[in-house]
Amino acid sequence: MRTLGIDPGIATLGFGFVEETNSGSAELVYYGCIKTSKIFSAHERLFKIHSELQALIKEFEPDYVAVERLFFCSNSKTAISVGEARGVILLAAAQSHRLVAEYTPLQVKLAITGYGKADKNQVQQMVKKLLKLKDIPKPDDAADALAIAICHLNSYKMEAR
Repeated sequence: MRTLGIDPGIATLGFGFVEETNSGSAELVYYGCIKTSKIFSAHERLFKIHSELQALIKEFEPDYVAVERLFFCSNSKTAISVGEARGVILLAAAQSHRLVAEYTPLQVKLAITGYGKADKNQVQQMVKKLLKLKDIPKPDDAADALAIAICHLNSYKMEAR
């Protein structure tokens, strides 16, 4: 099973494709970021996110799209723009007929480290270890997206049991 994990954002959207191997472990397929510039309008930035996500989904053909669920944010402007990006992500997944799973940051931290209050570095170190990488994936948004994808693989296996 191949999963696309997404860390939503309007300026930088992290994505990561992870595949479950025959032995049940997670294997890295591809990761990166979609970046948009502030010089463009909101609708142009959202269009870029949508177009690039559709191309990635078409190329890598994930079975699932796992997206970080919004949590309360003290900056309402940021929360709104991330919410708009999430809408575009969900639209791209639906248009591609992909199943969608959503996880809170707490659920991701628990699935990756076993500790819901793990810090960013602890999560990134576990992503590196679980995917058997030499280095932590950069930038942070991509590492977060890979954590979301791994979280889904783990959650899916638990539900299947």
